[in-house]
Amino acid sequence: MSTDHSHSMPSTQNERSLWAALILTSTFLTIEFVSGLLMNSLALLSDAGHMFTDVSALGIALAAIRLARRPADFKRTYGYHRFEILAAAFNALLLFGVAIYILYEAYERFQSPVDVQSTGMMIVGVAGLAINLISIRLLSKGKDTSLNLKGAYLEVWSDTLGSIGVIIAAIIIRFTGWIWVDTLVAVGIGLWVLPRTWILLKESLNILLEGVPKGLDVDEIRKAILMLPGVIDVHDLHVWVLTSSKNSLTVHVVHNQQLQADVLIKMIQKILADNFKVFHSTLQIELKPCEHSADGCNYIDRGTKSTDSIDPN
Repeated sequence: MSTDHSHSMPSTQNERSLWAALILTSTFLTIEFVSGLLMNSLALLSDAGHMFTDVSALGIALAAIRLARRPADFKRTYGYHRFEILAAAFNALLLFGVAIYILYEAYERFQSPVDVQSTGMMIVGVAGLAINLISIRLLSKGKDTSLNLKGAYLEVWSDTLGSIGVIIAAIIIRFTGWIWVDTLVAVGIGLWVLPRTWILLKESLNILLEGVPKGLDVDEIRKAILMLPGVIDVHDLHVWVLTSSKNSLTVHVVHNQQLQADVLIKMIQKILADNFKVFHSTLQIELKPCEHSADGCNYIDRGTKSTDSIDPN
């Protein structure tokens, strides 16, 4: 097994973007929360509660990036990359809590309506929208390469819709006096958050349970390896993702004696990298299938060769 393992570090640009978004969001969170209390606006408090999850998401995302830089050791041979996924799962659970609380408060407000200061509510809503749009711009570049950053990005994007809802509610209340619109907007924010949060939580749990990465088909990978000349059988194929964009694979491949193991290894690695974006693979090459038991594949000296490949980038 090779020892030149190198793991790509989280982007410094992503970290700078997270810091900028965190400072902006934290500052406005304080303003919005105080304004919501002073103006009796549940929509503002709902948006502030959601913005609190934005701050938490950004802070946890930054912490996860810092922890992920710590090198692997003999106790954690894969390093600390999973902190990113733990952070995403925590943010999803936090969002669930905030959404449920807002829905409960909305129910109470429908029972006992309170006056809302629409002018101040609109000013705070417009300011919040501006802050969120800036944060979205900062986070958009790295969202497709990191589930952690994607979680923070979606938090801010959701809060942007909340700010738009606050502005619309303020306008309606200003010209019609329908104070119940404030509560209705709060309900809309809560209901919009829940399904999106479930998707984020489901993706995080799939990684923590070492499920197959999104977009990969294990059967397609198996067939692609079987199509290589000289390959007889493929078994004990496992595919999982360590953290965002770090797909991993282990497999046993049986081949005929005419095909050299080193040649086969290179062919498999090329297919995995080019067709499936799998750069971290451990391959056991066999002349005869290994015996199986309830615990998996039993090792018997049947002419096997293992190799491990790591993405050099």
